[in-house]
Amino acid sequence: MGIENGKKVAFEYKLTVDGEVVDSSEGKEPLKYTHGDASLIQGLTSRMEGMEEGEKRKIEVPSKEGYGNVNPAAFQEVPKAELPSNVEPKVGTVLQAQRTDGTSFPVKITEVKENTVIIDCNHPLAGKTLTFDVKIVSIS
Repeated sequence: MGIENGKKVAFEYKLTVDGEVVDSSEGKEPLKYTHGDASLIQGLTSRMEGMEEGEKRKIEVPSKEGYGNVNPAAFQEVPKAELPSNVEPKVGTVLQAQRTDGTSFPVKITEVKENTVIIDCNHPLAGKTLTFDVKIVSIS
């Protein structure tokens, strides 16, 4: 019984980017999802289709099928006065921004000017090839 739409899947994984581990299920419960529900990146789930319980696979997901390519329009110039008062603006500083629906997301300062900063609102893994080592634990 392989992975197909509608199946509930549990799997262990290790995610590496540029040779560095950035996320892993090691020491945690396996990640669970329903195949086809779009809760995980499509580039990963499409490459898991057909895998069977106990199967292991190294899966490479190009940026366009992961978190997208870097979008130049996602860089914004923000007045320093709008930054939290306890933050000294430095290149590389990661801040939490808020969407209009109240959810937060990370942004990174990429340039500091006299009265403003340039922030990158792209996902931190945008433009990166994602390498997953996966092991299917269960399919139901």
